[in-house]
Amino acid sequence: MTAALAPLLSITGLRKSWGEQLLFDIPLLELDAASAYVLTGVNGAGKSSLLRILCGLEPAQADLVRFMGQASPLSPYPAAMREAIVYVHQHPVMFSTTVMDNIAYGLRARGLENSEVMLRAEDALQWAGVAHLRARNPAVLSGGEKQRIALARARVLRPRLLLLDEPTANLDGAAREQVIELIPTLLQSGASIVMACHDRDLINLPGVHRLKLRDTKLETR
Repeated sequence: MTAALAPLLSITGLRKSWGEQLLFDIPLLELDAASAYVLTGVNGAGKSSLLRILCGLEPAQADLVRFMGQASPLSPYPAAMREAIVYVHQHPVMFSTTVMDNIAYGLRARGLENSEVMLRAEDALQWAGVAHLRARNPAVLSGGEKQRIALARARVLRPRLLLLDEPTANLDGAAREQVIELIPTLLQSGASIVMACHDRDLINLPGVHRLKLRDTKLETR
């Protein structure tokens, strides 16, 4: 396999246990560049844990990890993966400042010039349809608005891999539809997406690959 065709992320022998209980044992996990995946499975199968492992928030064992063609450990979690992989929690935590400050936070933490921060944050506000909320405190916003802000806060970092944990689980009606409409546009930047979900509309989006955790194994479709 040439480097150009190599997966964005490849992990062999990925294992996670809670004490004596094996959560999953995955011989091979491969995620391609600029591709979308849905991760399904019954509650407790390990969907959230798998996403959190991929972004360095939970420990696990792995025989071999390759990211963007380079061998990497899972622990200590490498800076290159931390820079390129972004996780969005099912219940996004927002800082008690403004929507603009929340979206700009990651860019400022990375040391970008303020002019670049503001340019990219404004673009993300417009993309998510929340520009009119830029000066509001997220604490007073609806669940759908918070989820779109969380997606904008992730998108602005230009990740190579975006991990979404149940992005529509607590939404209904128009709020849910607005979030679903944003998902395909994330692929236009070349990012890959893994969405842990039960939402049939997300699962049935065109071109989305299916992954399923069942009985400690990962099935692909």
